[in-house]
Amino acid sequence: MSSESKPYQGSPVDHHQQNRITLFWLTTGVGAVLYVTFQLFFYVNNFTRAHGATPAITFDPNILWVFSAFYGFWIVTVLLALIGTQKAQWAALIFGTLMVVLNTLGGISDGLRDGWYVTFSAVFFITLPGIFAIVATWRHLKRKGAHYVNE
Repeated sequence: MSSESKPYQGSPVDHHQQNRITLFWLTTGVGAVLYVTFQLFFYVNNFTRAHGATPAITFDPNILWVFSAFYGFWIVTVLLALIGTQKAQWAALIFGTLMVVLNTLGGISDGLRDGWYVTFSAVFFITLPGIFAIVATWRHLKRKGAHYVNE
């Protein structure tokens, strides 16, 4: 007999719930990408309406990588949720909640500048699925039992 203990394998229900939570976070990340896509369409539309005049907001080419990195961080939340350990689930909950709040505040700020439809897009594509992901992750963490003590 080996002195090593086997890691907790979990029941099929646990794996199903873990996959559900990952799917919730993935949906929120895809929603953030959809929001950014629509925001860019709104920006180009405003640029076109102004007949090529520079809109109120412009981006320095050296700063544009920040947007890609910021929205690219959604994959970290999805990967943490996919790991499935209790520590990773807590990290996904904290990091994902932070991303939802920051993206929502950014969308509201952009909406105040550009129009209500931008705010609506942020709330619909990021906040709504984000709330579902946060609630599902929180419920899953509260439901886990003592078999995760050694993680």
